Amino acid sequence: MAAQTAPTPTVRTKEFEFPVSVEWIEGKLVAAMVEGKQLIGIAAPPVFRGTHPAVWSPEDFLVASAASCLAVTFAGLAAREGLTVTHLAVDGNGVCGQRDDGRFGFTRMQLIARIETDPADHDKARVLAEKAEATCLIAASLDLPVETVIKTEAPGAAER
Repeated sequence: MAAQTAPTPTVRTKEFEFPVSVEWIEGKLVAAMVEGKQLIGIAAPPVFRGTHPAVWSPEDFLVASAASCLAVTFAGLAAREGLTVTHLAVDGNGVCGQRDDGRFGFTRMQLIARIETDPADHDKARVLAEKAEATCLIAASLDLPVETVIKTEAPGAAER
């Protein structure tokens, strides 16, 4: 009779779901809904013959998702590490064009993080920003290069 081995425990990785519902309104305008949150109008951008230039486009949201993910990830790390930040801004720019696979889509993205903190904390801010860049869920999920530029500034530098 063969020796029995104990079953190997199954390790489950964390999974999170983010359900969204989108409904067509008219033309190239839709509404995105998440339970318990404000409805958001989304339209094709003017460059793709959209007729609602004041409404956010899916392309705007993709770039905003990466920029805001970097910002909130950095803010969380800074709070956890006790880093005092007086101003934080992330500018994003997504570039669309012909991809190597022949499809038209986003080819690259750049995020510029401007972090205002005491000059004595600039090195710590840079380390935390690099950690935020490495752990940002959105940028990690994109199939395109995301270049992140980190700029640390003394308080009040943005006002000059």
